[in-house]
Amino acid sequence: MKDKFPYDMTITSLQKLYRSEELTPRKVLSDIHQRSKLYVDHNIWIHLLNTEELEFYLLGLESKDKTSPLWGIPFAIKDNIDLAGIPTTAACPEFAYTPESSARVVQQLINAGAIPVGKTNLDQFATGLNGTRSPYGACKNSFNPDYVSGGSSAGSAVSVGLGLASFSLGTDTAGSGRVPACFNNLIGLKPSRGLLSAKGMVPACKSLDCMTIFAYDSDDANLVFSVAEGFDIADNYSRKNPFPNQSRAYGDRQGKLRVGIIPEEQLDFFDDPTYAAAYIATLNRLKADEIECVEVDYQPFDEAARLLYEGPWVSERYIATQPLIEDNPDAVFPVVREIISRGCEPKATELFKSQYRLNALKQVCDQQFNGLDCLLTPTAGRCFTIDEMLEEPVLRNSQLGFYTNYMNLLDMASVAVPTQVTSKGLPFGVTLVGPTFSDRALLSIAKRFQKIFTLNIGASGIPKNNVEVTTVTNSEYIDVLVCGAHLQGFPLNWQLTERGATLKTVTRTAPVYKMYALAGGPPFRPGLVMDEAKGAAIDVEVWSMPADQFGNFVDGIPAPLGIGKVKLADDSMVSGFICEPYGIKGAKDITQLGGWSAYMQQKK
Repeated sequence: MKDKFPYDMTITSLQKLYRSEELTPRKVLSDIHQRSKLYVDHNIWIHLLNTEELEFYLLGLESKDKTSPLWGIPFAIKDNIDLAGIPTTAACPEFAYTPESSARVVQQLINAGAIPVGKTNLDQFATGLNGTRSPYGACKNSFNPDYVSGGSSAGSAVSVGLGLASFSLGTDTAGSGRVPACFNNLIGLKPSRGLLSAKGMVPACKSLDCMTIFAYDSDDANLVFSVAEGFDIADNYSRKNPFPNQSRAYGDRQGKLRVGIIPEEQLDFFDDPTYAAAYIATLNRLKADEIECVEVDYQPFDEAARLLYEGPWVSERYIATQPLIEDNPDAVFPVVREIISRGCEPKATELFKSQYRLNALKQVCDQQFNGLDCLLTPTAGRCFTIDEMLEEPVLRNSQLGFYTNYMNLLDMASVAVPTQVTSKGLPFGVTLVGPTFSDRALLSIAKRFQKIFTLNIGASGIPKNNVEVTTVTNSEYIDVLVCGAHLQGFPLNWQLTERGATLKTVTRTAPVYKMYALAGGPPFRPGLVMDEAKGAAIDVEVWSMPADQFGNFVDGIPAPLGIGKVKLADDSMVSGFICEPYGIKGAKDITQLGGWSAYMQQKK
């Protein structure tokens, strides 16, 4: 199977082939149709668009500029997401309806030139993490058909894994956009809830669901995300994306990284030594790249995860399937019916009690991100064979969600990143986790990881091509150089600490500055002025300040002081205190003392 890719199916590569006219969208879709015949037994498609249905989209390309972001790029759609004129089944034939319009996200992708290939198989009503709970058959792993594909977005992941689409849409309530990504060697972006409109998506748990993106690499995932996102007044759970998390914030993450990891005693690989070994190998490789790993307590995350299926949120699944589950329960897949039918039982008191506990857990979990760039966990502890899954469908499905079920309950974002292929020949990967609206920061870290772990795309033998992108650093914090009253132990240091700033380093400027004691006070203040001819190195501190506090901090700085770029001893530049030249008239030159602390000691 791995030699069946006729060409690189990444968005970047297809766009190059289109521009050179070596390939056309019509040819790509023809190849996909022919190659889909090879994988009929994988049970990927519920509806593969026929020639006539595809012609509508191919003709539509003729009126679009070829520079459109996704011009001619084939994509797959999980069959609980609407595509106009094509039945939406949620993997339940008795539930099927034919929408007149596409889901908002789907339409935005089509408007950008993307071509829908078909609707993909899923765990019925998006209830499952394994891909076997469908009357259309168990969806098989793209690397080894004896193994599960992961679910519920099973067909969406396998279609990309086998090169039948360049990207795909899934949904995620408990891990459905991450577990299948892990098992098929893909990037799985589970955005912050509300950034992708849910209009035109059959919900599993409406208050928790989000659409997800499967892609070969983080560049493609970011591009698709950029096209698909946007506030939607028609979606009651839609949220506007803040500026620091928009597309321009994506890049190749540089600098030191501190990632939280789960202590060894809290890990579980469910008796699979190959996944355990892959995880250890992943951490060792990251540490060799100067990425610091810090242990965090996973217990509160795990407790939150158990609330999803053991708590009252299962009632949302019941609501989503009414009246079918009441009027025609035999139409529902047996294991799915068993899970959903319990949803009529919880009382309102149970919901509120669970919400109280969830909020308490969220406070604890959020605190664990302090000082970290992200949390890093295995995406899944084990990939089961289909036979193993069918033997214990509930238990083993629960085990697949051990590292994922808490995510939407705690309102977090995540990216699943492939890192290894195990000794069994199965993909393994980790998930990067961050607070709400950390999506681009996580994708940027994923970009860095992809350069560390060199893997093929999907189940192909084609190496992943590293495309150079803009480098980025941590956008949540801004480094601020201080040289006077804001230093540790001085009167205005509270303006930093009370805004959540932390001391990053004590250092010196490049030897090109003069320092003056300005008139006025208290508090007494210095003025730092560049003088390349007569300057000297000055003692300074660099503080890391939350970006959302930087504006009001700067707004409170009195003239003649301000913030500008200051050169450090290592020739790097940092934002810091400088003084307007007019401010030093009549001021005392204290450059020879080397810094404000020395001057204040002398002043005593």
